[in-house]
Amino acid sequence: MSPVSSGRTIPPFAISIPSPMTLLALGINHNTAPLALRERLAFAPEALVESLQQARIHAGLEEVAILSTCNRTEIYASSLADHNLVEDWLVRHTAVDAGSLASSCYCYIGEDAVRHMMKVAGGLDSLVLGEPQILGQMKSAFAVAKDAGTIGSELHSAFQQVFSIAKRVRTETAIGENPVSVAYAAVSLAQQIFSNLKEDTALLIGAGETIELVARHLAEQGIKRMIVANRTLDRAQRLAREFYGEAILLADIPEYLHRADIVISSTASQLPILGKGAVESALKKRKHKPMFMLDIAVPRDIEAQVSELDDVYLYTVDDLHAVIDENKKSRVAAADQAEEIINQGVEQYVRQLRALDAVATVKAYRQKAEQLRDAELHKALRQLQTGTDPEQVLQQLARNLTNKLIHSPTTLLKEASANGRQQVIQVAQELFAISIKDISEQDKLLDTSENQPSESA
Repeated sequence: MSPVSSGRTIPPFAISIPSPMTLLALGINHNTAPLALRERLAFAPEALVESLQQARIHAGLEEVAILSTCNRTEIYASSLADHNLVEDWLVRHTAVDAGSLASSCYCYIGEDAVRHMMKVAGGLDSLVLGEPQILGQMKSAFAVAKDAGTIGSELHSAFQQVFSIAKRVRTETAIGENPVSVAYAAVSLAQQIFSNLKEDTALLIGAGETIELVARHLAEQGIKRMIVANRTLDRAQRLAREFYGEAILLADIPEYLHRADIVISSTASQLPILGKGAVESALKKRKHKPMFMLDIAVPRDIEAQVSELDDVYLYTVDDLHAVIDENKKSRVAAADQAEEIINQGVEQYVRQLRALDAVATVKAYRQKAEQLRDAELHKALRQLQTGTDPEQVLQQLARNLTNKLIHSPTTLLKEASANGRQQVIQVAQELFAISIKDISEQDKLLDTSENQPSESA
């Protein structure tokens, strides 16, 4: 222990507690923004780390994570800054119109933010109620931000609570039992165009989780053959082998496109993969036999102008609503149960935050007490060095320390009492474990013993 300099004046208990960060969740989704805006606000996976760093610097964020999917772009942050700074950065970073963003953007703060994150992770805010992919996407967003060094204690705590509640929603409710997913809806929509898939060929563009689920549903419906196209041939081959299909590179699509009755695309490309010209050429080779095309990527993989062609049925992710609405009725009751689990999770998260606030206060209280102790100890050591009676020094040390420790609380309690703030008095009695009744009885006993005649009398 190093004594504090004798020349230093320590004020009474003026404890400085760091201001708590504010958790916020800001973004757009399929309910608030059209596809054209969502694709402009989508973050490319390869640029996500750089975007996280820029968001932290230019938006004044302490911690930040970004979730970017076909149905939403959301920024989760912990900051003392105004949330408007986050929106301003998003406008500058993506070059979107500020008015368009403002009309489509939502922002949740504090416990509302963690509630929203839980609903997203649990699939309650998805286009497909209860769809399971979003939890993995959120975990990926957390992992990327953690690797980028933009996750601190606040977001780490929030995400862990979110993942825990999402797991409970999955295991304790029936929200994920029936096959209601974007992939399932995609195949259902294809079946509305081609009633018998056993005679058709499907070209799947991409090799991620969504395309894998599409392939699985197509296989269950007995699709005749599948062609998997991907930027890297290795991933395409792995998926194609599982479903006895062919694997090709994206560059080979024009050579194979005319063979496809069904085209379903879901990649992370920032530019279209299929243009109007390539589809026109394929239609000529097919002698204008109809093609079903579903683009579930954001940004879009298939140029919008393809929809102008005859004999092409082009749909986007937003067109899946009708199919999905028919299938999600069975999940509505489970969603109510999930909401209750989320309410419990939010309550638990708030309790944890309050406990952390207490830790900060206790730490500051202890630090201030130790400063007072060190200052009085330094004085006592100097007195002993000058030859002052040790008993007198100890008594003075005890008196000074007691007086300084109780000075500020005593002053504030008197002021509170004078102002009629009895709740402060009650809290102080609870905080210091004081029973006025016990003290009064002890005083009576002390008075009685002092008034009793001694035996010598």
